[in-house]
Amino acid sequence: MTELLYQTDSYLKIFDAEVVSVNEEENGIILDRTAFYPGGGGQPNDTGHFIIDGQEVNLPKVKRPNLHIIEGDLPAIGTKVQGFINWDRRYKLMRTHTAMHILCGVVWRDYEASVTGGNMDVLSGRMDFEFERMQRELVSEIEEKINAEIAAARELEVKILPREEAFLIPDLIRTKINLLPEGIAEVRTVEIKGLDLQADGGTHVKNTSEVGTIKIPKYQSKGSINKRIYVEITD
Repeated sequence: MTELLYQTDSYLKIFDAEVVSVNEEENGIILDRTAFYPGGGGQPNDTGHFIIDGQEVNLPKVKRPNLHIIEGDLPAIGTKVQGFINWDRRYKLMRTHTAMHILCGVVWRDYEASVTGGNMDVLSGRMDFEFERMQRELVSEIEEKINAEIAAARELEVKILPREEAFLIPDLIRTKINLLPEGIAEVRTVEIKGLDLQADGGTHVKNTSEVGTIKIPKYQSKGSINKRIYVEITD
């Protein structure tokens, strides 16, 4: 089992680890511990590099469960490595992911609309909700409310709970379909204090004030009860 450092410390930029397995077919390594997020829940994987035997080795991709695809020769099992997160990109993704949770929290709280899908990139994303109708006035109202939550400087708290305890939390799953695997023993939750609490595996900022300003440049109807909201995050 790889220790997932990003689950408890999203701000960790550099870490030491050991190679425990290699995948020659994909030119990847598996480590005893990692701070690189492999992607999931709409959030892209981290990028960065390693220092291996004194040489810098590029890391363009991380795949689930925790396979680090590197450029260059594979090190031997047991090799000590040092990992470096592409921090500028990671931090922007953290801001984006928290922005999506703010949007989700406001829409659930004020309009009781479930999430039907979503995706994100660096400082942009989209989220689909169960709305029958959507007009510009409603979108402008939502935009004003989500930026008010940023101004409120709400703290975020991450917990890893036993499955039984986690599922006692009302409305823990905000997506229309429960995407959590049935066999998992623990559930990671992310709470925006006073606004939102849901199961989530990605990386986030510590306070909503770090997000920046959220703009909703456009929206679309994707079906009779499925409306898509696009967001952009600026400093």
